[in-house]
Amino acid sequence: MITVPAVPAGLVPDPGWEAVPTARGRTTAGFRLRRDGVTVDVRLERCAAGRLRHTYPAGAHDLEIRVAGCPDDLLPALPRSLTAAVRAADPHCRRAVLAVPAADRGRITAAEAAGYRHAVDVDLGTEELALLVAEPDWVTGTDIDLDRVPGA
Repeated sequence: MITVPAVPAGLVPDPGWEAVPTARGRTTAGFRLRRDGVTVDVRLERCAAGRLRHTYPAGAHDLEIRVAGCPDDLLPALPRSLTAAVRAADPHCRRAVLAVPAADRGRITAAEAAGYRHAVDVDLGTEELALLVAEPDWVTGTDIDLDRVPGA
């Protein structure tokens, strides 16, 4: 069993958002964002400890970002901002994951515009989700020098 690190505290999205914590646990955190009369609820959960733990080979630092109540005009800017905040708070995070209803083409398109790519569709028993992931360059970068031995 892998040891799952705590969810980063003090996540700061783009300036202008007021972030009010609503929940805090070792592997989850919630907060409410407010700006210009808009309120959005955000929940962060370590994938290896949360609802996605059996859906793919989750890394210890993978983090699911759930956004509720986000108006369409804030998509894809808000997920992009939250992803940047997650990367700043946890530089070891290999995957930020957005799980959206598999049939919701609008949310999938917005996630792709925010820098996410479709990874897999999963069935949680109660709902079918499309998992979209954003990975930093150090994860996706490929060394094409096949003659070089890494670390040598």
